[in-house]
Amino acid sequence: MSSRKELGKGIRALLHQMDDKKESVAPKEVVDELSHTIIDIPIDQIEANPFQPRQEFDNKQLEELAKSIKTHGLIQPITVRRLSNKEYQLISGERRWRASLKAGLDTIPAYVRLADDQGLLEMALIENIQRADLNAIEIAISYQRLMDECELTHETLSQRVGKDRSTVTNYLRLLKLPASVQQAVKEQQISMGHARVIAGISDPVIQLQVLGELIQKGLSVRATEDLVSGKYSQKSKAGLKSSLKDPRVTRIERDLSDFFGSKVKVSRSTKGEGKIVISFGSDDELNDILDRIDQ
Repeated sequence: MSSRKELGKGIRALLHQMDDKKESVAPKEVVDELSHTIIDIPIDQIEANPFQPRQEFDNKQLEELAKSIKTHGLIQPITVRRLSNKEYQLISGERRWRASLKAGLDTIPAYVRLADDQGLLEMALIENIQRADLNAIEIAISYQRLMDECELTHETLSQRVGKDRSTVTNYLRLLKLPASVQQAVKEQQISMGHARVIAGISDPVIQLQVLGELIQKGLSVRATEDLVSGKYSQKSKAGLKSSLKDPRVTRIERDLSDFFGSKVKVSRSTKGEGKIVISFGSDDELNDILDRIDQ
């Protein structure tokens, strides 16, 4: 283990030297808090957030919330950014704002912050991810948007949302599944565990066949794994073109990917020989892998 640690430290030292040659750019502070206090803002001075990740709101739930607001008032303030003296834009709390409009409120309690558009999007997405009623695909889409539009790495994203990096990676993998599999996750026909088993199949035709059968039979995650290793591996042997892997190897890949927070491929021959390949997309990801090996 000592030699492995020295190797890891040596590679990290080299990477630091490489980084020293690059222009050092400090991360931009995108959100400056204007006030810790809550103020009442005229509700007609507030406009919707154009970066709101959720576009659909349940009218029945809005009506119920509006009735509650009429009776008890708005308990949790919204968060807005100031555009001018009489113009504000929502950062988070659009559902509460819409319900307050339905309730006929003239003013609404709010936290006021300063934020540029990137900060606005980042805060809206992070607040959206914290919602208890989001499905796994909606969370994955928000993670991907944070990475793409706010230029976050896997590591930075995991810190922003307070999740393990492996958890973030598992959600992002769902977006590589066929649309019908993603839709089944959204509609809660299958769990994220089911989706991860399907993601271990490289042939999209078999992915959809497994999806249909597990829904029809109401299979558990473990039963789905058995189905893949049994019936569908026999199909492959019978001549159906597929790169279907032994589910045991797929499970090992999944566990190693969770541990390292990066994609891991395991190749194994019938004699037991093989190799493990750990992928990384940046120096930061490589350093994170080395840190985990050093543990």
